[in-house]
Amino acid sequence: MTAPAKPGSSGRAGVAGGGGLLRVAIVGAATLKGKELKEVLEAGSFPAVDVKLLDDDEALGQLESVGDEATFIQSVLPEHLEHVDLAFFASEPAFTRKHWNTARKTGAAIVDLSYVLEDEPGVAVRSPWIEQELGDGAPAPEARTVVAAHPAATVLALLLLRAQKAGRLERAVATIFEPASEHGRRGMDELHQQTVSLLSFQPLPREIFDAQVAFNLVARYGEKAAPTLESAEQRILAHFRRLAGERVPVPSVVLLQAPIFHGHVFSLYVETEGKVSWGELARVLEGEHIRVLRAPEDPPSNVSAAGQDQVLLMLRQDLARQNAFWLWAAADNLRISALTAVDCAAALARSQGKVA
Repeated sequence: MTAPAKPGSSGRAGVAGGGGLLRVAIVGAATLKGKELKEVLEAGSFPAVDVKLLDDDEALGQLESVGDEATFIQSVLPEHLEHVDLAFFASEPAFTRKHWNTARKTGAAIVDLSYVLEDEPGVAVRSPWIEQELGDGAPAPEARTVVAAHPAATVLALLLLRAQKAGRLERAVATIFEPASEHGRRGMDELHQQTVSLLSFQPLPREIFDAQVAFNLVARYGEKAAPTLESAEQRILAHFRRLAGERVPVPSVVLLQAPIFHGHVFSLYVETEGKVSWGELARVLEGEHIRVLRAPEDPPSNVSAAGQDQVLLMLRQDLARQNAFWLWAAADNLRISALTAVDCAAALARSQGKVA
């Protein structure tokens, strides 16, 4: 692991002692979100001088790397969070509930990717992509604990805020195809095991979905599944409202579980009050974080979006209405979550004067 900065005289002033560099902990480092978060931290310019990898007993002792240095995943103990400036919680919800107060008591700022803290008093749901899109219309919250917005809410808010620049939106309807990775590694494993079981005529494992999701599209899980698709829909809409407010119509949303491992795919219908040209809509949609694809390029897919920092988008005019369009978009859900979390952390550090 990289050598930690020497702590300052105040105990938590080690950031200043590191020349504006931060001590970071990733709680849930062995999860899909945790691994993606580590990659984003390593690939970007986030000012971290030390990154601690923490997780539950099952992952304890796993060998990982931070930068060019080898390190081990450690348990979540108060001494491992001491002097930490920023703690990312990429863990399973129950694990976040168990340990987030430990991080808070040490004085660390918290970025939650598990959504457990979304309803806690004084906690903000943030997406810096949307805050940047809104400019002065989105004052940064002062909360020291923030929830990184759901990636689907971020994508929908960004698309609709951009689309409205071409013409006032009358309505929006979105079908979102959910990947197994939104349920973490267990969801990925169950989809894989169901696929293998079906091909070998064996009983299907149903611990996560309580339904057949392999080679299938479902609008509802089985009765024993938790969380439900309906709860995910509700979270996406709640986060959308907290991000976009009254600036654009809240879309009607249906969430379908797709037989895919990774990446959200969106079919979004938008209708404007007046006539808008394809070229004008494409022009306002394209820009930072969104790449508009044009023929003969292949349409966006969860495969082509994997590992991308951008939302891939293709649009076409509705066949029945001149003022309506269909937007087909794909985004790497884990990547967008990690990018949002790191941007939230950078904003927290700036607001506290930790970095320039």
